[in-house]
Amino acid sequence: MSPVNPFDDAATARAVVDGSGTLREWNEGARLLLGHPAAEVVGRPAADLLADDRDGAPPGSDDDQWSGTLALRHRDGHTVSVWVLAHRRPAADGAPAAWLAVTPLESGPRPEDHPLVRAALTQSPCAMMIFDDRLLLRGANDAMAHLMGLPPDRVRGLRATDFGDRPQNAELERRMRRVLATGRRHDMQTRLKAVGESRAHAWHARIAPLTDADGRVCGVCVSAHDFTEQHRARERLQLVNEASVRIGTTLDVTRTAQELADVCVPALADFVSVDLLDPWEHGGEPAAVVEPPVGLRRTAHRSVTAECPQTVAETGRLDVYPAGSPQAECLLSGQAIVASVAYGDLERWLQWDPVRLRRVEEYGIHSTMSVPLQARGTTLGVAVFTRFRRPDPFTHDDVLLAEEVSARAAVCIDNARRYSREREATLTLQRSLLPRWLPPTAAVQAASRYLPAARSGVGGDWFDVIPLSGMRVAMVAGDVVGHGIPASATMGRLRTAVRTLADIDLTPDELLTHLDDLVVRLSEESGDDRAGEVGATCLYVVYDPVSRHCSMARAGHPAPVLIPPDGPPELVALPSGPPLGVGGLPFESAEMELREGSVLALYTDGLVESRDRATDAGQALLREALAAPADSLDAACDRVLHTLLPSGDAADDVALLLARTRGLPAEQVATWDIPADPALVAPVRKQVLDRLSDWNLLEATFTAELVVSELVTNAIRYGSPPIRLRLIHDTATLICEVSDTSHTAPHLRRARTWDEGGRGLLLVAQLTQRWGSRHTTEGKTIWAELGLLDDAE
Repeated sequence: MSPVNPFDDAATARAVVDGSGTLREWNEGARLLLGHPAAEVVGRPAADLLADDRDGAPPGSDDDQWSGTLALRHRDGHTVSVWVLAHRRPAADGAPAAWLAVTPLESGPRPEDHPLVRAALTQSPCAMMIFDDRLLLRGANDAMAHLMGLPPDRVRGLRATDFGDRPQNAELERRMRRVLATGRRHDMQTRLKAVGESRAHAWHARIAPLTDADGRVCGVCVSAHDFTEQHRARERLQLVNEASVRIGTTLDVTRTAQELADVCVPALADFVSVDLLDPWEHGGEPAAVVEPPVGLRRTAHRSVTAECPQTVAETGRLDVYPAGSPQAECLLSGQAIVASVAYGDLERWLQWDPVRLRRVEEYGIHSTMSVPLQARGTTLGVAVFTRFRRPDPFTHDDVLLAEEVSARAAVCIDNARRYSREREATLTLQRSLLPRWLPPTAAVQAASRYLPAARSGVGGDWFDVIPLSGMRVAMVAGDVVGHGIPASATMGRLRTAVRTLADIDLTPDELLTHLDDLVVRLSEESGDDRAGEVGATCLYVVYDPVSRHCSMARAGHPAPVLIPPDGPPELVALPSGPPLGVGGLPFESAEMELREGSVLALYTDGLVESRDRATDAGQALLREALAAPADSLDAACDRVLHTLLPSGDAADDVALLLARTRGLPAEQVATWDIPADPALVAPVRKQVLDRLSDWNLLEATFTAELVVSELVTNAIRYGSPPIRLRLIHDTATLICEVSDTSHTAPHLRRARTWDEGGRGLLLVAQLTQRWGSRHTTEGKTIWAELGLLDDAE
């Protein structure tokens, strides 16, 4: 069945009048009613058709719909009394707004006499309308007439779209036409506000075909069922389901509170605020018992209007709520409190705060509901729900719904609070275990960055710069498996172990072997039978600025990146080695010469690995970021983080250490081969004094002479030739080293009063900043450091 233009239907008189009162459209039905053809009346004032003795008045400027009886002038001069239904038509394509006036030409038989109406009335007990095969209304019962707000006797012969310009009317007519064409029943749901009611109801309309004795479709029956309560119950269930999905997406307290406000506006309230107790007022935990006055901090709010003009507190502000305020009372009782203008208690509840009372009057707030946020026996805060745009006050069902959603949100807020507390404790522990500053050394200039994981929790990534004897320096980067306090604690133990092993000058592969044994023992101490439960990776690098020699080894850790002074960054070809904690497998060291000004980049896998890219792609980005020129190592660190982590959030912990190598000039190093003859110690002291004079270090000559004499004498007496003396200095330190081929290390002891010897090393320990020994492939080296800055002062 092809669509019919309703305006051309001659069964109904239709006319369109614009805002100035001029007739713009006139159909054939209007000509049949008043005798005027369209050419005579279109473009003329509609008032010309009104008889002088009209007994009705046309619609006013503020009306959207009007109905009444008008006395109209027929073309032949007699007066016709016509019932007219008029409603506004929205402006389209820039045209001015207009009125559509309709009246049926044929009212048809009375409902009780028409067979279609009689069939519908016997088959449907609810509000209903009957339309014929031209979709003209043939009857409506009293319930439907009340819904339309129009007398049923007057609207017979009109179309659904003639009742008003609501989109539901056009949709109803479209679906009725489909029922006529297919002969199959069709349903639709909509929200309509009956005449005289302030709140729209939910309606379910069933559109069924009506057939004659021969089975032909000759009309349509529309029955409407008010299922508002079922619709509200479904909306409440939908809100609860939505809350379970949308609230608690992160472990951030503020974000979770905001999600609670976002979910409930406008589904439950027009404005929602969430205020939480300050945990630090109670030793980091919310109070078990809350007593007024109560300090609450605004954590989140949301309104149906932009910029939340209804709020009296900005987020982050702390307000104190006295006894008698709804917030304090609901926290004290643990029950929701509803205040409404309709019951006369809203103003009483707000007497304590004139500002809030003025805001209620200004925005027409008529109902509020304060719901405590409680989880696991702990009171966290209060959520306040407010209505000013929705006309209906909060009902008992609304209270139950708000309590259900708030209870879910409270658990999520408590989870976020506990996570934040543990994360803060872990961060504090992590930062206390990481170096607060990198020690200045003559070997390297260093800069570092540490970025904790944004979501998975703080891990066990660490880095360190450890000064070694002989102006050398050790650089380390490591990563402990897992997150949280256990990972940070394990990291602290490993970092301490690395520093201890570094002090005895082990080679990188030997140090990792000892560290691997430690991790195996830690795994056994964890009480878990699974091997490797405690695991870690580590990269250990030793650089000597005198020889520019660098040695390194790694245990399952990413290889470092080397940036030469005049070349592109490159990944160091370094054997991987197994992760720490596997046990029993060897580690290999790599040796290389580094030119002065080379930069070594040590990092953990959180920098280059992510869900969005492969590790190779991350390392390529790292090399690209390191290749760009930078004013300083700190600027280079910032550029690396910005390139690989543009959002600033890392899925895993990130540790980055950049070290630019320095070389010690040959003129700052002096070496002598010492014959194994005690008589030659005095000439050696003379050569040392001459060299210190050449270096302008005369203030250190006395101490240096004593230290050199003692160390050389001990080497001649207890060591094995060849014996070598080396002096190294920079602006802050003078180092004396004596090497021999004996593997026996000296021991510091306290000589008794009558002993003739044994005081030499004790004297060295008292006169120097540090002293010690290290084993070499040829034997051992005894060294001592003298501070120059203190002497100069």
